[in-house]
Amino acid sequence: MVAVTGSANPIVKTLLFANTAWYLYNFRLPLAEALCSQGFDVVLVSPADEYSKKFSEVGLRWVEFPFSRKGRNPIQELVTLIRLVKVYQKEKPDFVHHFTIKCVVYGSLAAKLAGIPRIINAITGLGYMFIGNNLSHKLLRPLIKAFYRVSLHGTQVIFQNKDDLIQFQKEQMVNVKQTVIIRGSGVDLQKFQVTPLPENQQVVVLPARMLWDKGVAEFIQAARLIRAEGFDTRFILAGDTDEENPAAVPSSTLQKWQQEGIVEWAGWQSEMPAVYASANIVCLPSYREGLPKTLIEAAACGRPLVATDVPGCREVVIQDQTGLLAKVKDANSLTDCLRTLLCDKADQLRLGTNARRLVEIEFSTERIIRETLLVYSKLQEDGKTI
Repeated sequence: MVAVTGSANPIVKTLLFANTAWYLYNFRLPLAEALCSQGFDVVLVSPADEYSKKFSEVGLRWVEFPFSRKGRNPIQELVTLIRLVKVYQKEKPDFVHHFTIKCVVYGSLAAKLAGIPRIINAITGLGYMFIGNNLSHKLLRPLIKAFYRVSLHGTQVIFQNKDDLIQFQKEQMVNVKQTVIIRGSGVDLQKFQVTPLPENQQVVVLPARMLWDKGVAEFIQAARLIRAEGFDTRFILAGDTDEENPAAVPSSTLQKWQQEGIVEWAGWQSEMPAVYASANIVCLPSYREGLPKTLIEAAACGRPLVATDVPGCREVVIQDQTGLLAKVKDANSLTDCLRTLLCDKADQLRLGTNARRLVEIEFSTERIIRETLLVYSKLQEDGKTI
């Protein structure tokens, strides 16, 4: 563990802000615990959900901050920003660390208004506003970019992949001096261990929130095509839908696919190692990612991967080394990749072995936390933001 300058002083406080307690618990709990072990007073801020109560169980303080993730009413959004400023003024943290788009923008503005000296922003993906191409996306995108330029100025910005960093630099939303790449939130190599590939009926799993931009439609089409070719293969969707997200696949659609016998919709799963253990192939045909933790977890379990050749996914899926890359939004290309692996169990084993090795080198929780604590250390030594 990296020693953070002055971390022995318990009054050094950091505040972690995200759009769900689910995100903080599942993606940033090891960071929060590491910061506590370094002497930081850690407070977590998010809207309430089923994970909120879990923080007290592990000895962490959580503050509820309700807001609409898809709210666009200017007056309501201004009220949200003012409420957040008041939270920051009350907590008086020495650091703030923001995750997810709205929290990055609003959190940075609130921190600056509250006079907080050290602001860390994690760009965990560009979200549907950058991926979507309907009229509302096109109209709002310039405004979102303008907000980013203002909010990110003078902050430390962490990217999960080089493609996002390059795009932000190209759009003049950041400069190179204020950025660093830290590849994801890490994976627990003890929890996610290699298990033998299933011997009998083959299983392909898509583990993700049920959003259109995760490539769910392409996965369904690939399942139709492969089953029509006579493959005795199960296709499983492992994840819940997200009604707060405009890209959510309706529950009725998921249930319809299941009733038709195309796929099995398993819903939200609490024991992901067991999900990966049941799979021969883990598939994520996403349109764009920051750094998909599900692919890293699956790789840690020794599973071959199939994903799209897009930012984020290609950080984990190295063509013909840890998996196969399909063309984005191309069900036929996805079908070809899945068919290739379903026909070659020896290759499944080879790619899965390589995938585990990659995670051990690049994506362990220990490595990611060490790199993140170096960011805190640098800001603490500098005494101010970039």
